Amino acid sequence: MHLFNFLLLGFQSSASVIMWLLLGLFFIALALAIERFWYLFLKCDSGTGAFMETVSKYIKAGDFDRATKYASSNRTPLAKGVASVLVNRTKGPKAIKKAVDEVFLTEGPRIKRNIFLLNTFANLATLTGLTGTIYGTMECFDSIANAPAAQRAQQLAAGISITMSATLMGLLVAVPCILIHGLLSSKADKIVEDLDEKTTKLINAVEE
Repeated sequence: MHLFNFLLLGFQSSASVIMWLLLGLFFIALALAIERFWYLFLKCDSGTGAFMETVSKYIKAGDFDRATKYASSNRTPLAKGVASVLVNRTKGPKAIKKAVDEVFLTEGPRIKRNIFLLNTFANLATLTGLTGTIYGTMECFDSIANAPAAQRAQQLAAGISITMSATLMGLLVAVPCILIHGLLSSKADKIVEDLDEKTTKLINAVEE
C-alpha cells in the first residue's frame, strides 16, 4: 500500500512527465515480452518431441515421402530445418548443408528478434528514473529557498521522498525487464541449439 502511495505521489509531482514516460515504457516492454513468450514457448517449442518421434518413425520405416510431407506441414523452425534436409536428401551433402544454412539464416534472426530491446529498456528505465529524481530534487531545493527556515527541513524531506518515486518506478520497470531478457535469451539459444543438433543428427541418419 505504501509503495502504491509513493508511486501515486510521483505522478502528482514535478516529475510526473517522467513517471508517465516510464509507465509507457513498461507497457511497451510488456507487449514485447508477451509476443516473444508466445513465439518462443508456444510457436517454436510446441510439440517438438512428438514431431521428432513421428519423423523418426517414418524414416526408420523408409517412408521418406511421408516424413517430408509431415515436416513440411509444420511451421516451426525445427520443422523447416528437418524439411530442408529431407527435401534435399538425394542431392548430396553440399545441397543439404546449403539448404540447412538457409534455414538458419532465415529462422535464427526471427528467433532472437527484439529480445535485446528488453535489456535496452531496463537501462533506459533506470536512467530515466534517475533523471526524474534529479530534476525533482532540483525543483525541491528551489522551492524551499524562500520558505521559512523552520519549515525547510520538513519540506525538503517531504519533497525528496516524492521525487525518489521516479527512481523507484524506473527500477520497478528495469528489474522485470532484466529477468525476462535473461529467460527469453536462454530460451532462444536453446531453440537454435536444438535446431542445430537435430538437423545434424538427421543429416547423419539420411546419409548412412
